[in-house]
Amino acid sequence: MGVDAELAIPVIEFRTGSLDLERGTEGWHHLCKRVREACETYGCFEVVYEKISREVREETFELLNELVDVPLERKQLNVNPKPYHSYFGPCSQACLYEGFGIEDASNYDSVNNFAQLMWPDGHPRFR
Repeated sequence: MGVDAELAIPVIEFRTGSLDLERGTEGWHHLCKRVREACETYGCFEVVYEKISREVREETFELLNELVDVPLERKQLNVNPKPYHSYFGPCSQACLYEGFGIEDASNYDSVNNFAQLMWPDGHPRFR
């Protein structure tokens, strides 16, 4: 007896002007519950927000797949003494989990330094 189920990351939509985004409303509590359940069950969820195009979301996931494919030895070069600011790879408790910390991720130079560390020969789309 086999299982043909496909793992699907939950998709949660955030809409501008929605009562779901007003703290304390019934919609807010329902949205918070969906986010909590997604995090507890899957460890993540996909955010859909009308101001972020489908193309940008798809390109982001493509780039993340390329990041996952970087050799482990190179990922382990991403070190930082601060907790959760380094590479965290699979372990016995979370064999499918990887995390990447980027110090000051809103700074172009920080992101560029991270990209150069992961792709020392350059990467045409990751900037």
